[in-house]
Amino acid sequence: MTRFQLFMSFAFTALAFVFLAASSGRSLHGQTMTTTTAPASPTYSGSPGEYIAHDFRFGTRETLPALHLHYLTLGKPHRNASGRVDNAVLLLHGTGGNAHTLFNPVFASVLFGPGQPLDVAKYYLIFPDDIGHGESSKPSDGLRMKFPHYDYDDMVRSQHQMLVDGLHLDHLRLILGTSMGCMQSFVWGETYPGFMDALMPLACNAVELAGRNRMTRYMAIENIERDPAWQNGNYTTEPEVGLRTANEMLLIMGSAPLYYQKMYPTRAAAEQDVDAYLDHAVKATDANNLIYYVDASRNYDPSRNLAKIKVPVMWINSADDFINPPELGIAEQQVKEMPRAKFVILPITDQTRGHGTHTIASVWKQYLVELLAESEPRP
Repeated sequence: MTRFQLFMSFAFTALAFVFLAASSGRSLHGQTMTTTTAPASPTYSGSPGEYIAHDFRFGTRETLPALHLHYLTLGKPHRNASGRVDNAVLLLHGTGGNAHTLFNPVFASVLFGPGQPLDVAKYYLIFPDDIGHGESSKPSDGLRMKFPHYDYDDMVRSQHQMLVDGLHLDHLRLILGTSMGCMQSFVWGETYPGFMDALMPLACNAVELAGRNRMTRYMAIENIERDPAWQNGNYTTEPEVGLRTANEMLLIMGSAPLYYQKMYPTRAAAEQDVDAYLDHAVKATDANNLIYYVDASRNYDPSRNLAKIKVPVMWINSADDFINPPELGIAEQQVKEMPRAKFVILPITDQTRGHGTHTIASVWKQYLVELLAESEPRP
């Protein structure tokens, strides 16, 4: 199965879509395509659900009469002696992904099976489509650039409302988030500090998005908005030049040099892969959706309130992550502000995939096992 044979979802930071594959792929700002061989079975799909948040008010004071939030679940809720669900796990996708993203076999087949860390016979797993993503409400539904300008705070608040009012949960055993979901996990920990037993943020930093990270996002948005075909969001055909330029730049941002050199060792191989990827990317992308979910990180900055996070935290980044490079040294300092947090930087190996290592569960699985053991509730 090739990288383009599985589902497409709107990709990260202007990549605006992701192609997930069982046996081959690439890492792109929040989503993963990997050449790591994954178990052929089992295959997970999840049970769909939808919650409607009526008159949802965004941080900008904009409102939607009905905010549709789609999600998938695996497993069943378990209630303890007091009737409280004690096995719910929230799994958060990256920018441009959706509820299916973490069903990639290199993630799901390593974590969800019998005896594995998030065994669906033991845990109740919840995978939301974030605002602006997948089957949840988004600009391309009709409002275009009149859609409320959501941010990560809105996303987390809507997730919380969906869990409490829609699924009738008042506690989570774990929140595990990748890329954008990684950043949202810090927002969760600060905003609802007693709601979960543990946090596992994968592939992000807990600081305002500035420097090269914000520059990249800003340039991606600018490339689209400066394309005459965009027409202030009122296009009849997608602004292809702007989309392609944004995707070219962001493809590099999500790349892993060692992996790419081995996968595409000749000029012809490298160029063919880029052409094939970008052709699919432009076809799969809605420009307005991309602008919105890239810009949703504009006011993210949990750095001032990290001390509010009291639960165990297993924070993992990769040494070959071009988006969150280790030379910044940010996480090593910030982890000290959380009383029960541990930070791990994964070394570069043949198994890592740059930013997309967050989805290669075999690389960091042992740290999840450690976190679950440390945070196990006492009888």
